[in-house]
Amino acid sequence: MNSAHKPAALILALALSLGLAACGGNSTSSSLSAPAAPAEPATLVYGSGDYTSINPIMNEHCEIRDLLFDGLMARDGAGNLLPALAESYTYDEAAMTYTFRLREDVQWHDGEPFTANDVKFTIEAIMDPDNGSENAPNYEEIREINVLNEYEVAFVLSEPNVAFLDYMTMSILPEHLLRGEDMWESDFFKAPIGTGPYKLENWDVGQAITLVKNKDYFAGAANIDTIIFKIVTDDNAKALQLLSGELDLAQVAPKDVAAFEGRDGFTVYDMSTSDYRGILYNFQNEYWQENADLIPAISCAIDKQAILDAVVLGYGEVAYSPIQRNVYNYDEVEKYEYNPEKAAQIMTDAGCTRDADGYWTRNGERIGFVLSATPGDQVRIDMAQIAAQQLQQFGLDVTADVPAEGIDWDGQDACIIGWGSPFDADDHTYKVFGSGKGANYSGYSNPLVDQYLTQARQTFDPQQRAEAYKNFQIELAKKPAYTFLCYIDALYVGDSSIQGIDPDTVLGHHGVGIFRNVCDWTVNS
Repeated sequence: MNSAHKPAALILALALSLGLAACGGNSTSSSLSAPAAPAEPATLVYGSGDYTSINPIMNEHCEIRDLLFDGLMARDGAGNLLPALAESYTYDEAAMTYTFRLREDVQWHDGEPFTANDVKFTIEAIMDPDNGSENAPNYEEIREINVLNEYEVAFVLSEPNVAFLDYMTMSILPEHLLRGEDMWESDFFKAPIGTGPYKLENWDVGQAITLVKNKDYFAGAANIDTIIFKIVTDDNAKALQLLSGELDLAQVAPKDVAAFEGRDGFTVYDMSTSDYRGILYNFQNEYWQENADLIPAISCAIDKQAILDAVVLGYGEVAYSPIQRNVYNYDEVEKYEYNPEKAAQIMTDAGCTRDADGYWTRNGERIGFVLSATPGDQVRIDMAQIAAQQLQQFGLDVTADVPAEGIDWDGQDACIIGWGSPFDADDHTYKVFGSGKGANYSGYSNPLVDQYLTQARQTFDPQQRAEAYKNFQIELAKKPAYTFLCYIDALYVGDSSIQGIDPDTVLGHHGVGIFRNVCDWTVNS
């Protein structure tokens, strides 16, 4: 969270006196001691989803990026910001300028030096509208990026952005390898070169991505020599391969957890997340422009606790807000709890009536839609099917669909969506619900929501931010963009030989974040 940050002219941020916490511990021994036998190289095999590219500035739901790349800033286990590629920073409140002093001991994996030009190149690439990055709204206040020298860069803002330092955790890319390249299609994203604690050694497409530790990592070399991202897209296969020893660590489906709880040789990590699921309504579709007033009824007609229990076996909690697990959550907001009677009253008040078969109609047409789910995501598929069944029972003509070609964002009726950030409340709200913003895939537009999100983004005062986010949540509930269903825990199973995983880290969307302190991990033989 960034609420503790207080701007003042030229306040020097607290830089780590020893730099970013070292990745690997350094041990010393007496000169009289016998030399230790060389340790066997340590390897960890992780059960991963598939990758078609590794592009951290376009796809933020990318677990592997944190092993290959670094940002100017990083976060500790409590979510506090600290310098990473930056050595320190200053903020001039009057000039609305952040100036970063960069580390001079950082090299790209190809041996080239990291400089301020790489920072400017990366952020400008995100901001370039031709590149279509959903992350562009995070940086829209930037008016100028000035490279002062090789190791100093200044960002001049047109308006305050309280989350600016949070967004400086974005992975920095090498200008010397990407200048003039297509930021979606470049071959670089299939053979990425970063500054991170691990380097890409081999990519066997559809099978495995092999990373080896960066022995020259500026924060100290990691303990584990090799990490293999083995591509295992089927949940059942992940569980079986954990049991057989083919995998050392994987995120598993709730139904598979019981096989590992209390079992010798395995550790189960039930990790809290900010990751929610909901129903996105496509307001680019004329249907919802005409029937948006019925969304509160739909929300009341869905038994969210039943979905939580059936799909993820209770690992999580019923959702009602996109910042429910944030310090700025407003608990008194309308939650649209399961209440079929209230749902029916909303329908009646809107002029809807039931036909001879019990279906709700408006202007002689049955009210209904197709609820889509992403192929290959069983949790979303199950949620869509159960929600459609519940809405059918209520009298809405809703069917679930899993389009083989994936979600058609412009042409769909509605779909199961997921978002959520464990960091500043601006993340996954401003760009998701703000009119015309990069991650607003629903086409939702509400001037009051825009106003409150902007207010919260532009003030460093925690009380003023709390009031703005309270008003945002109230307005979003009045005119919903989504039906919020549930927050879901991330369930990981690891071989008990793995030490150092932080079980208290609050993870992000898709359970991303477990590798935050990977340099500290060890594998005991």
